[in-house]
Amino acid sequence: MSLVRFSNQMPGLFDRFLENDLFDWSNRNYSNTNTTLPAVNIKEDENGFEVEMSAPGLDKKDFKIELNNSVLTISSAKKAENETKEGEKFSRREFSYQSFSRSFTLPETAEGDKVGAKYENGILRVSIPKKEEAKPKPVKQIEIK
Repeated sequence: MSLVRFSNQMPGLFDRFLENDLFDWSNRNYSNTNTTLPAVNIKEDENGFEVEMSAPGLDKKDFKIELNNSVLTISSAKKAENETKEGEKFSRREFSYQSFSRSFTLPETAEGDKVGAKYENGILRVSIPKKEEAKPKPVKQIEIK
């Protein structure tokens, strides 16, 4: 069983392909606040799963990672404020607020108590080990008597 993407706020990528024209990418890569959602890769091997999320420009303190009833949620909120010094006037000031939330349902084979994460070079990596009983067993030779 593999990780399943789940979101209360947006339809899944597959659902969006079915609802809209395949080549119409107008607003489907954006959240409800018109900010782009970070791209995600999910890898699986015999020892576990790894979620890679591309999120350049953030710091590890900007992320919030929660596991609640087998649902892994990765979210972030970042507000850029430019202080205005006394006596300063400006004709244009741009500020930004960006946030996202992505949720994934963990399979029963995942060891939720041992989830780990690290953020390096703009990539957040969340590692989710598999339970020992879910890992493949080596071939066992049976002696004939």
